[in-house]
Amino acid sequence: MNELVVGSNLVGVAVAEHVGIADAPERERYELSIDGEVLGFTAYRARPGLVGFVHTEVDERLRGRGMGARLIRFALDDARARSLAVLPFCPFVKAFIERHREFEALVPEAYREQFGL
Repeated sequence: MNELVVGSNLVGVAVAEHVGIADAPERERYELSIDGEVLGFTAYRARPGLVGFVHTEVDERLRGRGMGARLIRFALDDARARSLAVLPFCPFVKAFIERHREFEALVPEAYREQFGL
């Protein structure tokens, strides 16, 4: 699990939080948790050599703090480490790849035009 401690400036959120991101293959998703509570996920469908990201959700209390981007970066880094091709059906994942072109190579060239990449 990827874990770090971050400060918070949001009312009702702990000053020091333990943020974890991990693959939960039994639920076909990567999960972002803070102090053990799952507050975000990106769902996927896996096939041999391929992962298709289909939906991402992040708790509204975390919006604007970069947690969604941290979640997607972790998932894409994991796909790269496992030599998996990526299909970004989820608009959030696609937008992340558009902003971070270093991940574009994970999308097979034959599919890039379909995803507007």
